[in-house]
Order: sequence, then C-alpha cells, then structure tokens
Amino acid sequence: MPGVKAYTLRDKTKADLEAQLVELKQELASLKAQKARGASASNLIRMHTVRKSIACVLTVINQQQRAQLRLFYKGKKYIPLDLRVKKTRALRRQLTKHQKSLKTEKEKKKLIAFPQRKYALRA
Repeated sequence: MPGVKAYTLRDKTKADLEAQLVELKQELASLKAQKARGASASNLIRMHTVRKSIACVLTVINQQQRAQLRLFYKGKKYIPLDLRVKKTRALRRQLTKHQKSLKTEKEKKKLIAFPQRKYALRA
C-alpha cells in the first residue's frame, strides 16, 4: 500500500484519523522490530512511507483542529496569536481605516473655515 494522500484524509472524521494513526504507529513499531531482527531490505523501505503517512495524518488532524478554532474565534474581539494573520510587522502595526479617517478638532475647524476652492475651467 503506497502512502496515504491528504485529500483522502480530509474527508474522514477525527475518530477515523486517530484510528488510522494508531494503526500506522503499530505498523511502524513492527517494522522497527523487523529491522532489529535483520529483516530483508524490501520491508525496511516501507518504513519511509509509513513515517511520511503518519506525518500526513497528523498534519490533517492539526489542520482540522485549527479550522475549528478559527470558526470558534470568528467575530470575537480577541484571537489567539497563532491564529492571527501573519502579514509583516509593519502591516500589523499600521493604522486601521477608521483611525486614518479620524480628524483632530483643529483640523475640522480649519476645513470649515477654509473649504477647498472650486475652479471652473474653460474647455
């Protein structure tokens, strides 16, 4: 059996994934025991695919957990740091649209006192 594919794992439930993970770990343990006994090389090559399959299953489990957390925190005021958008440091510290649009009292008075002039240009 070749390694498992992530797109097939994404359709499974968490219980199915955990069951498959236990199964793969048991298979890896038996392969390690065979290696210690000095088994044929064809079986030992399978260790690589089993290890990669375990990593794939764990990755899909982690992705599903993070997706659930994202849904839970959607619309909340505070989101955990690891779920926030990474971007760059400068972009994260940038003023929001609302903050950019705010004007000071002095600026407001100045705009009322000296509105922008309208010019009519000949065509």
